[in-house]
Amino acid sequence: MPGLENRKKVEAPKRAEGLATIMAIGRANPPNAIEQSTFPDFYFRVTNSEHLVGLKKKFQRICEKTAIRRRHFVWNEEILNANPCLRTHMEPSLNVRQKIAVAEIPKLSAEAASKAIEEWGQPKSRITHLIFCTTSGMDLPGADYKLTRILGLNPNVQRVMLYQQGCFAGGTVLRLAKCFAESQKGARVLVVCSETTTVLVRAPSEDYQDDLVTEALFADGASALIVGADPDEEAKERPIFTIVSTTQVILPDSDGAIGGHLGEGGLTATLHRDVPLIISKNVSKCLEEAFAPLGISDWNSIFWAPHPGGRAILDQVEERVGLKPEKLWASRHVLAEFGNMSSVCVHFVLDEIRNRSTKEGKTTTGEGFDWGVLFGFGPGLTVETVILRSVPLN
Repeated sequence: MPGLENRKKVEAPKRAEGLATIMAIGRANPPNAIEQSTFPDFYFRVTNSEHLVGLKKKFQRICEKTAIRRRHFVWNEEILNANPCLRTHMEPSLNVRQKIAVAEIPKLSAEAASKAIEEWGQPKSRITHLIFCTTSGMDLPGADYKLTRILGLNPNVQRVMLYQQGCFAGGTVLRLAKCFAESQKGARVLVVCSETTTVLVRAPSEDYQDDLVTEALFADGASALIVGADPDEEAKERPIFTIVSTTQVILPDSDGAIGGHLGEGGLTATLHRDVPLIISKNVSKCLEEAFAPLGISDWNSIFWAPHPGGRAILDQVEERVGLKPEKLWASRHVLAEFGNMSSVCVHFVLDEIRNRSTKEGKTTTGEGFDWGVLFGFGPGLTVETVILRSVPLN
């Protein structure tokens, strides 16, 4: 055709040469912390439910079995007293919950992101992508936009906003960040997860006792990571973990095992009692498929960062896979000190692992700090499997 010889050749953008790496981790929790041992008394008092003596005793037993020592919350007694609809069981309250979450989620995420950026040590102008994940509050523009404004990021930063993913999304955001970092040379991805139980706190009810588990488990927090490939040595970028591979799968025979419904009374969660069994039965297959190309089959030779969704999940995974008790120390620690912060948890777990490896002076030759796995478990029942490799300490 005439004129074809004058057309310029369109070339694909240059890709990164290496694999994506996690270069920094930041975390944040609201200042309001409540000890788990005192939570049943607080919870039944503030919701005017102390007359439900039998239900309170049941809730105390549930709290005792969680292996949680304390949890942090955006809300406090003052906020609950100022908003009586949050102290009933299912009174219409979505507007109130939204107002609190929409205001607090960006603040909490900004604290975590600022810490990650400070550790990274590079100008904010180098951030090319933002992935923001939350199950708490929805507005237009979203929390990703608000965080961009708070931090003063470039207005042309490429944003992805993930809502209503749940606990597995701590792995999802790493899977997406890996794609962005490796597909565009020089990309630097700010990953943020931020959650608050403002969406689900409510009074106990004898007619809907599933709430007792969620009220005993979940907590508030935020995490942030900087992900990028081909670290700039001159700029002193120091990668912590290489993201080797990522996969997602819906487990068989798991429909309805974990779910949630957002309505006028807030978010109601469903956690089937067989969740720990379903997860533990399928973990080995996830491991085998992910590690087969690497020739690794000794699960005690790797470090573990599974989502600490609950004590029973960790106990059954440990037993089913045949793990030594110390392999799940980081997840158990995060569960004990912070509770289940949904998508945020696994990033706290990674931070604990890198802190211990740094403290003990481990390198990639250090036992148990070379190859590792991060698991996200959540609604669906969905599992995210992320294979990581520690980067040697300088």
